[in-house]
Amino acid sequence: MAVSYEELDWNALKAFLISAREGSFSQAAKHIGVTQPTLSRQIYNLERSLKVTLFERLSTGLVLTAAGKHLLDYASPMGSSAQQVSLAVSGLETALDGEVSISVSEIDALFRMPSIVAFLRQHEPSIQLTIYVDNKVSDIKRRDADIALRSFQPTELDLIARRLIDEPIWFYGTANVIAASGKPTHSGELGNVQIIGFERDGELINRLKPLGWCVNEHNFSIVTPFQGLQWELVKSGLGLGFFPQGIGDKEPSFQRAFEHLGPPITLPLWLVTHRELHTNSRIRKIFDLIVLWFQKNE
Repeated sequence: MAVSYEELDWNALKAFLISAREGSFSQAAKHIGVTQPTLSRQIYNLERSLKVTLFERLSTGLVLTAAGKHLLDYASPMGSSAQQVSLAVSGLETALDGEVSISVSEIDALFRMPSIVAFLRQHEPSIQLTIYVDNKVSDIKRRDADIALRSFQPTELDLIARRLIDEPIWFYGTANVIAASGKPTHSGELGNVQIIGFERDGELINRLKPLGWCVNEHNFSIVTPFQGLQWELVKSGLGLGFFPQGIGDKEPSFQRAFEHLGPPITLPLWLVTHRELHTNSRIRKIFDLIVLWFQKNE
C-alpha cells in the first residue's frame, strides 16, 4: 500500500538524501547534527514504511539499491527545494546579531584571516564568525559556507562574486636556495630546482607547462597537502615554494626566485556568496567589510 503524503517522515527523507550524498551514516549524522543511531533509526523506519531496502551496508560504505536510486530521483528535487526555502528565509533577516561562516584556503587562513577577522570584529562585534579552512572548493549553493574566498570566478548564475585583486604567484625561497637555483635565461632552464608543492604530478605542473615553465615530478622531492608545512619547509631552506605575492613578499627571509622572468602565474581572487544570501543584512555586512579590508591592505 502506498504511503500517504501525511505519513511521510520529512526528517527521514532528509536523512536518506544526505546519507546517499555522503555514502556514510556517520558522516551524514555529523552533517545533520544528530547521533548516528538516531539517523540509522530514521533510515530503518523509512525502509520499513516503504517496504524496501534503500542501502546496502558494505564495509566500504553505503551503496544505493535499485529502490534507493529510484527514491533518490524523486527525493533530490525536494532537497533542492528545501535549500531554496532556507535561503529565501535567511534572506529576510535584517538583524545583524547571529553567525556568518566564511570558507578560505589554508594559505589565506594562515596569513590573511587573522587580520581580516580582527577587522571584522572591530567593525561588527555582534556578528559571530565561523571560519572553515579547506583547499577544496566549498559549495555555497549547498550552504557549506555563507561566503568564500576563491581563486576563480564561479559560473553558477545564482552566485554573486566580487573580484578583489589580481594576484601574481611567485616562486619564493631563502637567499641560499635562490643562489643555488641559478639564474636561467628562460623558464625552460630550471633543471633540477626543487619545489615544495602539493603533489608530484598535478595541477601546478599542468598550469606551468603550457606557460613554458619546464617542470616535472623530479622537481618535487618533497610534497605535502598542508600549505603551512610548505611555508615552514621553504623557510628552512629545503626548496622553493609557490605563494601569492601579497603573502610571500611579507616574509623577511623570502626572496622571489627567477624574478627577471616575471611571475609564473597571476590569479584573480574572488569573494563569493549566494544571490539570495546577499540580501541578508548580516552576510552583506561581512561581505562588504572583507571587500573593504582588501581595498585597504592589498
